[in-house]
Amino acid sequence: MIQDRTQQHARLSCRAVRPARILPGLVEDVQQGLLEPPRSLSPKYFYDERGSQLFDAICDTPEYYVTRTEDALLLGCAADLIEGLRPAHIIEFGSGASRKTRHLFDQCATAGNTAVYWPFDVCEEMLLHSGRHLLHRYDWLQVNALVGDYLAGLRHLPRPGGQCLYLFLGGTIGNFLPEEALAFLREVRSGMGPGDRLLLGADRVKAPEILHAAYNDRAGITAEFNLNLLQVLNRELEADFDPDAFRHEAIYNLDASRIEMYLVSRRDQAVALARLDKVLKLESGERILTEISRKFTPGSLTDLLTAAGFAVERHFQPDNGFFSLMLAAPAE
Repeated sequence: MIQDRTQQHARLSCRAVRPARILPGLVEDVQQGLLEPPRSLSPKYFYDERGSQLFDAICDTPEYYVTRTEDALLLGCAADLIEGLRPAHIIEFGSGASRKTRHLFDQCATAGNTAVYWPFDVCEEMLLHSGRHLLHRYDWLQVNALVGDYLAGLRHLPRPGGQCLYLFLGGTIGNFLPEEALAFLREVRSGMGPGDRLLLGADRVKAPEILHAAYNDRAGITAEFNLNLLQVLNRELEADFDPDAFRHEAIYNLDASRIEMYLVSRRDQAVALARLDKVLKLESGERILTEISRKFTPGSLTDLLTAAGFAVERHFQPDNGFFSLMLAAPAE
């Protein structure tokens, strides 16, 4: 169990966020989603230490436009955001390596706005690693890392005094089903004060061939990321998945405007799940859904934020319309 503690530096702390509600664990999710068709697993299990590293590598692939497009947008709008809001705190859900967020810290340094950073993620190792890098880069920055699953509720999220800028970047909102996205944003809204703001990053509908390439990179890093999920199951469930017996598949579902990522069985096989005392039988070609990534239009994003209790103040987008950053305020 993660204990409240200071980690190696006075300006870097790390503590657990107590869940507000009980979520199914891996055993329950496997029992409910994997043992019977249609088979699926939550994408949250991608992000062990190795998975977090692989996702960071995906962001550097030439096909994965999402990170560099959002990065360029943040670089372009950082001055407007920091000068206009001058937040006392920057709170980021699913912070990962905090690479893009550095544009905001650069502008904070320029503007003399010493905001405190609160990265919130499931991977303690990644939080501490990125936190140390940030301290080296910004000698004024305080990093209060938060370890936990934001899907388990935000009731116990610290509520620091002063204006807060909440970040939910990377298009992660697209990994939620529509009702899940609405519920999460409503929960974020419920904890915000009138002066707080949310900056939401969302991927946009575009040509299917561009989307297909982004999730099927030539270097095979996304495939390795997807297959790493089997190693997580092997470790946590004492299973005997053979990653070579599966292949990665990512397709664009045009009707649902979403990427669907699967692990596909290459042959008929039986996999022992020792911790569950179960055997998973798969036929050749049978698929396990591991992630969805919904794509939005400006209209659908505005509708989502409005339904969640927000008013859109600014919309930042590139000329090609590949991505959106929406700055939203709590609606009165």
